[in-house]
Amino acid sequence: MGAVLSSAGFAQERDRASYVNQLIGTTNGGNVFPGATMPFGMVQFTPEASPVNPRRPIAAPGGYEYRATELRGFSLTNVEGWGCAGGSGDVPFMPITVAVDKSPSSDYRRAYAAGFTHADEKAEPGSYRVKLANGVEVSLSAALRMGVATFQFPADASSRVLVRTSDSEVGSTAAQTKVDAATGTVTGEVTSGNFCGYINEEDRRPYYTLHFVAKFDQPVTETGAWKDDKVMPGAATAEGGTGFGPKGFPEAGHGSGVWLGFGQGKTVRVRIGISYVSEANAAANLEADSKTGTTYEDISAHARAAWNAQLNRIETEGGTDEQKTVFTTALYHASMTPTTYSDVNGEYMGMDQKVHRVLAPQHVQYANFSGWDVYRSQLQLLTWLDPERGSDIAQSLFNQSQQDNGRWDRWTHLGGATHVMNGDPADGAVAAIWAFGGHSFDGKAALASLVHAAEIPSKEDLGDRGCPVECAGQRPGLDQYLKLHYIPVGAPAWGPAADTLEDVSADFSISALAGHLGDKAVERRFLVRAQYWKNIWNPKAAPDGGYFMNRNADGTFPMEIVDDDNDSDHKPQHFTPATGAGFVEGSAAQYVWMVPFNVAGLFAQMGGHDKAVARLDRFFYDDKGNPAVTNAGDLHAELNNEPSIETPWLYDFAGQPWKTQQLVRQVLDSIWKNAPNGIPGNDDLGEMSSWDVFASMGLYPEIPGRAELVLGSPIFTRVVVHRAQGDVTIEAPAADATHYYVSGVKVNGAASGKTWLPESFAQQGGRLVFELTDTPAKSWGSGANDAPPSFAPKAQ
Repeated sequence: MGAVLSSAGFAQERDRASYVNQLIGTTNGGNVFPGATMPFGMVQFTPEASPVNPRRPIAAPGGYEYRATELRGFSLTNVEGWGCAGGSGDVPFMPITVAVDKSPSSDYRRAYAAGFTHADEKAEPGSYRVKLANGVEVSLSAALRMGVATFQFPADASSRVLVRTSDSEVGSTAAQTKVDAATGTVTGEVTSGNFCGYINEEDRRPYYTLHFVAKFDQPVTETGAWKDDKVMPGAATAEGGTGFGPKGFPEAGHGSGVWLGFGQGKTVRVRIGISYVSEANAAANLEADSKTGTTYEDISAHARAAWNAQLNRIETEGGTDEQKTVFTTALYHASMTPTTYSDVNGEYMGMDQKVHRVLAPQHVQYANFSGWDVYRSQLQLLTWLDPERGSDIAQSLFNQSQQDNGRWDRWTHLGGATHVMNGDPADGAVAAIWAFGGHSFDGKAALASLVHAAEIPSKEDLGDRGCPVECAGQRPGLDQYLKLHYIPVGAPAWGPAADTLEDVSADFSISALAGHLGDKAVERRFLVRAQYWKNIWNPKAAPDGGYFMNRNADGTFPMEIVDDDNDSDHKPQHFTPATGAGFVEGSAAQYVWMVPFNVAGLFAQMGGHDKAVARLDRFFYDDKGNPAVTNAGDLHAELNNEPSIETPWLYDFAGQPWKTQQLVRQVLDSIWKNAPNGIPGNDDLGEMSSWDVFASMGLYPEIPGRAELVLGSPIFTRVVVHRAQGDVTIEAPAADATHYYVSGVKVNGAASGKTWLPESFAQQGGRLVFELTDTPAKSWGSGANDAPPSFAPKAQ
C-alpha cells in the first residue's frame, strides 16, 4: 500500500468514526457534503447532485443537498461548508446504463443524472456508498491524493462510465481528456476557479488546473467523446471547457468529456490520482497511495483508521449518544480543511502560477483558507491538537503571500487569491497558530511581512477593484486608516465600520504575535492601533446607548441613506441599531460586541457592567425571555454566522458567567442537532463546527491571536485532549441535561474562581475539574479579578 497509507503512531482505541453522521449539515445552508476523504485530504470523492431549485444552477455550494433526488456524478474534489455558489467539484465520474445519444453538455446539471434515495446511501468517514435508480451500486473511498470507485452494474445492463472533465461545479475555461483503451487509462485536466464569480467579475476567472490519471480494471470495449452539443462515438479524445457565462455561471451546451464502455453487467473499479501540478505528478500520487491490486475495501479501511486517529485526539466520556454524534461529527467537519495541496514529491503550484517545492521543516503545503471564518477558532483547534500541522498551515499562508507579492489574501482557493469577505484575517490566523504551539515555521519573517502589509499601503489597498465583496487589497483603504485611524465612508471597503473592527482585531493579533516573539516595539505600536475601534464609537447613536457606526472622513457620523420604496428617492433617516449600513453580513446591533481583545474597554464605553449585561440580555433573548439566537431579526444574535459567535462568552467578562453557561447549553441543545439541518448556517470550512467542539468541552478561544480559554461548562463528564506537549483533561462528574451551572473549578488541583484559563494551560496541558449544579451559582466567577483579561496600552 505504500508508506503514505501508514497510520502508525496513533493508538486506535475506539472506532470513533462510528459516531460520525456525514448528513449533518447537508441542508439548512450548512453546505457540507457526504463522501470519501481523508483528514485534510487532497481528494474529496463526493456525490454531485442536480439542482433542487430549477432556478438555481447548483444543488448547493458543497455539491450536495439533502433534498436532492438526483446525482449527476461523483467528483474528485470539493470544499467543506463554503458559501457563494461553491466551486471545485472537479471531473465527475458517472456510471450510466444507457447509450450516449446526446451530449452530456446539453444540460450538464441534469443530463444522464440518476435518481437516488437516502435509504440507499451510506456515508462513513473515508467511504460513501449509494445504489442509484439505474441499478448501479457505487462505492467510493479515498486516500490522501487518490480516490477509488467501484461501479457494480446490474447483470442485464450496459456498463458505461462518463468522465465529465469540463463539468466543475461553477464551470471551466479549458478541459482535455484522452482515453488509452488498451490500458484502460484516462488522463486529462480541467482549468477552473470562479469562486463567487457571479457576484463580481474580479473572481470570474480561472486560477487552477487539476490533472488526473484514472486506471480502470476492466477491458474497454467502447469509447466515445463529446464537445458542446456534438457526440463522437468511437473517439478517444475531447477538449473544451464550459466557460463561466456572462453572469458567472456556465451555460448549457458547452463542455467536453469522454465515455468508456465495458460490456454487460460488469463490476468496474477505477483508481484515480490527482495533482494541481502535472499529469506525471498525478500518476506518481496514484502509485504512492495505491497499487494495481488495491481495492475499495483496502482504501476505505485505511481511511477509517486515519479518521479514527484524528477523532481520537479528543476522547469523551458521558453525554448522550446524540451529543456524542453531534460532537464527533463537528470534530470530523473541522478536520477536513485546509486540504493537502502539495504532491507526494513535495511540488505544488504557487499563487504565482509557478511550481514550488515544500522545504523542511514544512511537511505539506495546504490550500483552501476561508480566513474571515477560520481565524476565530478553527485554526486554534487544529493547532491545539497538532502543532506541527498548525505550523505547516502557517507556513502555507506565508508561502502564498510570498508568491503573491507580499499580499496575505483573506480567502484563497487552491492557487487563487479570491479576496472574498473583509478585514485582514491572516494576522489572527498566524498569531493564533503561534499562541497554540505551532512554532515550526518562520514566525519572525511572517511577522515582518504582516507588519509591512499593515503599514505600507499597496496599489491594491488604494483602489476599489473587486469591492465590495472581493476587494483586492489585503487592507483596503489602509492609507486612510493610517491617517484617520478608522476606515471612512467612501474608502475602498465592503463595510467601513465592519472593516475598521476587523482591522483593529488584526492589529491586536500582530501585537500578540510580536509579544510572543519578543518584539516589544511592534507589540506596543500595534496594541495602540488596536484601540482605534473607539474612533467609530458614537456614544449617542441610539436611545439604548452607543454603537459603532460608519464615519465620514471629516469626522462626522452620517445619517443612514435608504430607499424604502424602490423609487430611487433616497431618504435620510437617523441611525437605527438594526441597520446593515457599514457592516458585513450583520447589523450594528450584532457588531457592537466585536472588540474581543478589550471587552473591559468596550463595557466601559457602554457605561459599565450592568448596562452591558442588560444589553446582552436583550441581544440574546426576546421580550418574552425566549432565546433569540438565530433568525430572530437584526437586533438579536445570529449564532449561525461568524460576527456573533464569540458573544455568548461575554457574560464571563461581566461577572455573570452563569448566563454564559446557560446560553451556550441552550444553543448546543437547540441549533446543533443530529439531523440534516443540524448545523446553523454555512459551516465555513469547519469554523462553525470548531465552535461546537470548543463549546461542548466548556472552553472557547475568545481573544484573537492568543491562547487564553474562556469558560462555559462541558456537556461530557470527562474529556481528554491528547497532545504531544501534554494532555488536557477536563472532568465534570455531574454533567448532564440539567447540571450545567458551575459552582467551582479546580485547575491542576487548585481551586479557582476565574472564568478563564491562562495561555500556559492550553500550551502545556493540565487538569481542569468542574463542579456543576442545576441552579445558577452566582458567587462563582463574579469577583472583580475573575474576568478574562482585556488588553489595552498601560497609561503612561
